[in-house]
Amino acid sequence: MASIVYAYGENLYINLTNDCPCACVFCVRQKGEGLGSAESLWLEKEPTLADVKQALRGWNLADFAQVVFCGYGEPTCALSLLLRVCKYLRSLRACPQIRLNTNGLSDLINGKPAAPLFAGLVDSVSISMNAPTAEEYVALCKPQYGLEAFPAIFRFAAECKRFVPRVRFTAVDVIGEEKLALCRALAENVDIELCIRKEQ
Repeated sequence: MASIVYAYGENLYINLTNDCPCACVFCVRQKGEGLGSAESLWLEKEPTLADVKQALRGWNLADFAQVVFCGYGEPTCALSLLLRVCKYLRSLRACPQIRLNTNGLSDLINGKPAAPLFAGLVDSVSISMNAPTAEEYVALCKPQYGLEAFPAIFRFAAECKRFVPRVRFTAVDVIGEEKLALCRALAENVDIELCIRKEQ
């Protein structure tokens, strides 16, 4: 059975959807069924708020550094549910910091600005950059929005800085040191930290 909630490292993860507008060549979901404590992250159906609440009952939130929205899909493809789960988590006494791992394409996915909706609900947003140019991003991540996707990520990041306490970009080390340096320069140019992730 697929996991809605799973542990990985010091964090607890919530897997809301398998939908994603990208097909990144390095994506972990192409390499296996599950991750961390989850034997499978391939959901049979989209969970409801009740499903997520039920899945969370088996975990002690105080045991984890963060609750992270990240699974085998893009969490903002389930934006309404994501926000409702955040509100529920905030109502729990033991709720740790809440982080959203995202490809940064929510505004294109949902046709509206998402960042203002995160105010007071999300503590940090981690946005996958993964390439230094729009053309390289398209080749690596294959977004359904084409070249429009790359600048949308930066607009989303700038908006998130207005409403979320911590915003960072990430890039996977598989792209090589030269491109990582270019990504770092882009991030510094907009005053956002860049975190290098190891390919899983």
